[in-house]
Amino acid sequence: MKSILFVFLGGGIGSLLRYGINNLMASFSEKFPFGTLLVNVLACLLLGFLIGLSAKNLFSQEMKLFLLVGVCGGFSTFSTFSAESFQLFDSGQALSAILYMAASFLICLLAIYGGMTVAEQL
Repeated sequence: MKSILFVFLGGGIGSLLRYGINNLMASFSEKFPFGTLLVNVLACLLLGFLIGLSAKNLFSQEMKLFLLVGVCGGFSTFSTFSAESFQLFDSGQALSAILYMAASFLICLLAIYGGMTVAEQL
């Protein structure tokens, strides 16, 4: 039961972070979903960093649940990414959809790697 509470609290914080960043990016995201792209890249960078720190046994199991599952899980948003990709395709913007999906995939992989590399240096 305690584990569920840690995931729940972390997820709420991550969701609020996602909401705030998407609101800040709203003016840039009229034709391209920059807000979601930024959120997912930041979430991957944070997740990679936390995975790197976790490998050094710096976190308790509860803290891992709170940060990795809760905060990062609530912060990133694959369902929104998928819906926005579909909307771009559906509105005839196939090139934007493909660029968005490719950029999200590649940049997020690099962000995971970058976060883990930074954590290893600490």
